[in-house]
Amino acid sequence: MEFDHWIMGHEVPIRLGCFFGVLVAVALWELLAPRRRLTVSKTVRWVNNLGLVFFNSFLLRLLFPAAAVGVAAFAAQRGWGVLHYTPVPYVLAVVLSVVAMDFIIYLQHVLVHAVPALWRLHRLHHADPDYDVTTGARFHPIEIVLSMLIKFATIVVLGPPVVAVVIFEVVLNATAMFNHGNIRLPQALDRWLRLVVVTPDMHRVHHSVEDDEANSNFGFNLPWWDRLFGTYRAQPRAGHEEMTIGIHRYYAPGEVSWLPGMLWLPFRGKITEYAINRREWGTGNENE
Repeated sequence: MEFDHWIMGHEVPIRLGCFFGVLVAVALWELLAPRRRLTVSKTVRWVNNLGLVFFNSFLLRLLFPAAAVGVAAFAAQRGWGVLHYTPVPYVLAVVLSVVAMDFIIYLQHVLVHAVPALWRLHRLHHADPDYDVTTGARFHPIEIVLSMLIKFATIVVLGPPVVAVVIFEVVLNATAMFNHGNIRLPQALDRWLRLVVVTPDMHRVHHSVEDDEANSNFGFNLPWWDRLFGTYRAQPRAGHEEMTIGIHRYYAPGEVSWLPGMLWLPFRGKITEYAINRREWGTGNENE
């Protein structure tokens, strides 16, 4: 469709505009209504976490110039994917594609907690000793590359419209920054909001040092998958102000807060130390 062609031509400014717009909005919100006190200075956090973001963006553009949108256009030209073989109205195809890709992200997130070698990569995200908007984009370059390859495979199998891929990427980035925000929401609003989107209080539980809490609330955007598959946890045992963020035994600033140590973190320690089925610290499951 013509709209797909227009989206392809404006994909980069749309994504960058939304990224920086949401980043600034959530950062200001954090200043006005913080949920927790940071243990590492905001300057150190932003320089190193965002430095990693820019490095990852450069690497992806270098390795995959066409990006996910280019793969979607390529698949559409050749009629690849389930949605190209099924007569589905365009708007419905867009909605189904966004929901399906979000489900794949949920499964991918569970996978990186379950496979020891993948947990090595993903624990960089969890080793952040604090929790703010920059945590939402703090991922190891190797994990970012693997995630992009999974996204390409999903697009080829599914055959989503180009606009669906752009919407998904924009929404995923925006919600990842929102639900990693160090922001305070009224309890009543949070309770209703988490029925349709992952909120900061919902996802913060996932960043607890307690293993059973870290093995919950895997969703980044839509909260339905956690409730459907039994991985939902309403609140942390210690409360949001008192809970400890991070990973046990990984506290040294050189390992978890500075970029060189962050990049080397996956190669430290034993491969047997990973999240799912590890029951060394936490017990219980307090769901609503």
